[in-house]
Amino acid sequence: MLTILGFAMIATFLVLIMMKKMSPIAALVLIPALFCVFVGKGAKLGDYVIDGVTSLAPTAAMLMFAIVYFGVMIDVGLFDPVVRGILKFAKADPMRIVVGTALLAAIVSLDGDGSTTFMITVSAMYPLYKRLKMSLVVMTGVAAMANGVMNTLPWGGPTARAATALKLDASDIFVPMIPALAVGLLGVFVLSYVLGMRERKRLGTLTLEEVLEPAEAETVLVGAGSGAGAGSGDTKVPAPAGGAGSGTDAPEEGDAERFQVLDPNRPTLRPKLYWFNALLTVTLLTSMIMEWLPIPVLFLLGAALALTVNFPHIPDQKARLAAHADNVLNVSGMVFAAAVFTGVLQGTGMVDHMARWMVDVIPEGMGPHMALVTGVLSLPLTYFMSNDGFYFGVLPVLAEAGAAHGVTPLEMARASLVGQPLHMSSPLVPAVYVLVGMAKVEFGDHTRFVVKWAALTCLLILGAGIVFGII
Repeated sequence: MLTILGFAMIATFLVLIMMKKMSPIAALVLIPALFCVFVGKGAKLGDYVIDGVTSLAPTAAMLMFAIVYFGVMIDVGLFDPVVRGILKFAKADPMRIVVGTALLAAIVSLDGDGSTTFMITVSAMYPLYKRLKMSLVVMTGVAAMANGVMNTLPWGGPTARAATALKLDASDIFVPMIPALAVGLLGVFVLSYVLGMRERKRLGTLTLEEVLEPAEAETVLVGAGSGAGAGSGDTKVPAPAGGAGSGTDAPEEGDAERFQVLDPNRPTLRPKLYWFNALLTVTLLTSMIMEWLPIPVLFLLGAALALTVNFPHIPDQKARLAAHADNVLNVSGMVFAAAVFTGVLQGTGMVDHMARWMVDVIPEGMGPHMALVTGVLSLPLTYFMSNDGFYFGVLPVLAEAGAAHGVTPLEMARASLVGQPLHMSSPLVPAVYVLVGMAKVEFGDHTRFVVKWAALTCLLILGAGIVFGII
């Protein structure tokens, strides 16, 4: 019964948000609360929620201060050279813009943190998508898939969890998987090219100068929350040539305040502090990879230091915090709402029953092919449950079943990484709310678009792993 109710709860949540009948925050809170009552454990709902909030509180704190930190770095111009490099490559061509999105997301993903990847990628690319009237779900989908492939880096999380759960060395799992993961990443770039060509056919192309140089009264903006100076250097963007959707539309309310970089005269720029900010960011990312301190503590210290050095006057610091308050509130609120969902799933035992059911339905004849089975199961299981639940709860059971048929734990661990491109768009992943929130994309729209392409990327990695003899 718990198995059925668990799947029913997840299905109800996905259907309601994809049909836009409920907001993600409301659905994450109310649906599990209702199912908790159905299970007959309504009296323990408070305990389940507190347990969920306790487990996700460090993540929420990390996201809050990471948004502030990278928001300040964007404000002061740290990423302007990167943005300009991507823009020069893109040349206001929709195909190049989509490929550039995948490339930027993959490069930034080297830090191992999805939230920072999405903040930088959206901040850089959002204005071009907006001005050219390109599909924003293409941006979120491509960024999520590129980050999902790169999330398998040993310091990204899943590989370390698999190594810990099966008592293996992370490098023994990851290094042999590199060819298959490279094929997956290449698949993301090819898909980006195809989607970009579709957007180019729909919209036509502009030159970069047409998009970025002044003409009338609207600033071309890149970044998040730079606040002051919204009216300087205004430009009006010409209509994209040819196809449906050509013509300009006024930016949504708040865009002019939330995305103001590339304006070389904006008051938040700190060119004299560029190398300090670059060194601070490199030090912060190095500290994350080396695990010198917990990530929430690193971002808390980094945000405080960045604010103090770049904006020594308290009113300026308050203005920066206020500029990024919307993102902080939206993302942290979503994380705590997700804590209700995960708390009920785990507290009621639904996750355990769902995992055991999935293992039990595997035919006996598939025993010698348990690595392949694990790779396939990693798609739905890592989407419908957290990485912790899958790697520490399900993978050991699957590995034990595989060992009985001569399948090594290393093969099982490598196969378990296959589902990560889809996992990064799971409603249980806090970083995805940073992505859709900053891009102003409905979570349901993102889900409808990305699931099929992310699943295809996962299967591509699995197929490459089989061909190369890795899995």
